Amino acid sequence: MYLNEKIMKFNRSLSFDGELPENITVMNPFEKEGIVTKIAGQFYRKYYHDSLPRKVILGINPGRLGAGATGVPFTDTVRLNEVCEIPVKDFHSNEPSAVFMYKMIERYGGAKAFYGDYYINSICPLGFLIRNHRGNNVNCNYYDDPLLLASSRPFMLKSLMQQMDWGLDNKSVIILGKKNASYFKKINDEQRIFQNIEVLDHPRFIVQYKRKKMNDYIDIYLEKLMA
Repeated sequence: MYLNEKIMKFNRSLSFDGELPENITVMNPFEKEGIVTKIAGQFYRKYYHDSLPRKVILGINPGRLGAGATGVPFTDTVRLNEVCEIPVKDFHSNEPSAVFMYKMIERYGGAKAFYGDYYINSICPLGFLIRNHRGNNVNCNYYDDPLLLASSRPFMLKSLMQQMDWGLDNKSVIILGKKNASYFKKINDEQRIFQNIEVLDHPRFIVQYKRKKMNDYIDIYLEKLMA
């Protein structure tokens, strides 16, 4: 079985049955066989139709406009259409984190080179939505609520171990987000999934708060990724 087939089999199997706080719901883009599954299937077949090992990058959990919409971490429909040449006409999404990631990927050598070296997912492969004071559902991180953090931990660990069974490189992992890394280190200290952890600022943080220094952050990313 090629890596793309393992990834999509894993995605289709995702199910969260942990206890949830009252105002938080699970966001599972693969819950139904539909447009998201089709898009993700095309993406992974294009870049992962082989059995080569990849280094690992882990974000927090899928967001509404990135993996929550397309099934591909840090990738919106704009980047799918313009960079990956995977046409998406049914809907439109523009994710701030994808802006940074694909500028970085371009300087890395392009999508084929980058995805040939790296596999990206999130520590928690399913997303969460929380209802805000206006009654709108917005992104929620797995560590934003103590109950959610406790109930998602077994799911996160099981999911990570399943993915590592594919033969991914366990020498080092790059964690996106300092707070994300602090929680992951506790898991890794107990389970020894990876031998080494590297930490980079999260793309969303960079785009939202450090946009004028985006090129400097791309330099930092490339120094780590190409080491």
